[in-house]
Amino acid sequence: MKEIEIVLLPHETADSDILYNKVATALKVNRQKLKHVKIHKRSIDARGKQVVYRLKVQVYLEEIPAPEVFSVDYPNVSDKKPVLIVGAGPAGLFAALRCIELGLKPIILERGKDVKQRRRDLAAINKEGLINPESNYCFGEGGAGTYSDGKLYTRSNKRGDVQYVLKAFVAHGATEDILVDARPHIGTNKLPQIITAMRESILNAGGEIYFDTKVTGFTLKSQHIKGVKTADGAHHEADALILATGHSARDIYYLMREHDLQIEAKPFALGVRIEHPQQLIDKVQYHCDVRDPYLPPSYYSLVEQVNDRGVFSFCMCPGGIIAPCSTDFNEIVVNGWSPSKRNNPFANSGTVVQINLEDVPGSPDDPFRLLAFQAEAERKAYEAGGGSLVAPAQRMVDFVEGRVSMDLPLNSYLPGTRSTDLSEVLPEFVYTRLKKALPAFGTKMRGYFTNEAILVGVESRTSSPVRIPRDKMSLQHPDAVGLFPCGEGAGYAGGIVSAAIDGMNCADAVYEMYK
Repeated sequence: MKEIEIVLLPHETADSDILYNKVATALKVNRQKLKHVKIHKRSIDARGKQVVYRLKVQVYLEEIPAPEVFSVDYPNVSDKKPVLIVGAGPAGLFAALRCIELGLKPIILERGKDVKQRRRDLAAINKEGLINPESNYCFGEGGAGTYSDGKLYTRSNKRGDVQYVLKAFVAHGATEDILVDARPHIGTNKLPQIITAMRESILNAGGEIYFDTKVTGFTLKSQHIKGVKTADGAHHEADALILATGHSARDIYYLMREHDLQIEAKPFALGVRIEHPQQLIDKVQYHCDVRDPYLPPSYYSLVEQVNDRGVFSFCMCPGGIIAPCSTDFNEIVVNGWSPSKRNNPFANSGTVVQINLEDVPGSPDDPFRLLAFQAEAERKAYEAGGGSLVAPAQRMVDFVEGRVSMDLPLNSYLPGTRSTDLSEVLPEFVYTRLKKALPAFGTKMRGYFTNEAILVGVESRTSSPVRIPRDKMSLQHPDAVGLFPCGEGAGYAGGIVSAAIDGMNCADAVYEMYK
């Protein structure tokens, strides 16, 4: 097998004969000598006037390789040592799958509903502006990622095996394209079925999953975990607890404090979600008036240093939708997602400013001061919107020049938007930096800085503003043997893949403790 890189025009990617001919030419061999060509990696290069695909391909000249089998054949662990896992997001689900591989029995406790039942609560959010604090875009089976895009792009290769995670998704129903694409994406419309398949794998192997089950207390004996208590009065016992509750389960941080378990304030980022017409982004990025049908909707990534602070785009969603991701009453939180085809007429991205510990007044020993800062911005956004999850919004140029927009462009945020001066919603050091960064983004990406774009507030759940400490080697909390803080909610991941990897790492650590 040989691995080479070739370049194809967009329309050429649909013709396997062109692919084989290009490979044969590159290797200077007869086309007939190619037994098999497999695309290993695929990315789009839009740096030149002509947009091209860059492919790394594996070429087989001697024999056709056996097709790879993506197995979901897990051993039965119904009578094995139990491991409690709080949270059924990517960290919790992958922790459970890894526990099964290691011969441990996972017991998942999820405060929200399964993916099917969860849809009703999301419909109430979008159509009526009604929040269920236990079942929403952040809480429920699959976690925040299930209904907020399913992007699998990550830089977390040093933390674990990214391909292992991607192959697990394929084994449960994702297309093999995610193994190849430089920016893999499943899509919010497809991820629920994949999450359901993962649940079935866990249950078929003898694991347990409980929905509508909120953890309200820990059972500790001589600083050793012995189990948890839940809101329904039940008690679940185990000597290991993987805490994978996500970045929005604020009650867990207060529960940690009630049990005298250390937590600490952590930097995060806060800003707005910005939406453009997708056609505008395609025109800018692909240097064309009409996007080639063989190219996907374009994305962008922008960063600017303003007054020694990073301002950057975050979670960019081509052909996407701005979603209401509040988890409690009287707050506005926005996020973005895309369906698998990314065929909506808008492109959105979080655009945020880094918030450091020194930015927020209060005692250095107060672990909740950044969380309170985050919550205050969300409350102000709710008040500015006027209720029913209507979000405060402003056209981009109007925001920079300090004008309340006379009207707002069509946009994808279903509960509705209200024209507002966002400088009255955002903290001063955030909006002043945004006002400087947006025109600078426009110089880097011609056409970006326009009043066709809308800013919707606030994008505040970029990561947890609290970290739950753990030992670097054992991954256990320093105050409680058997407690494994995990994933985004504990401050150790940022996205589906990194959370999944952290879940597996915590399962490995549990196995080591049990040995």
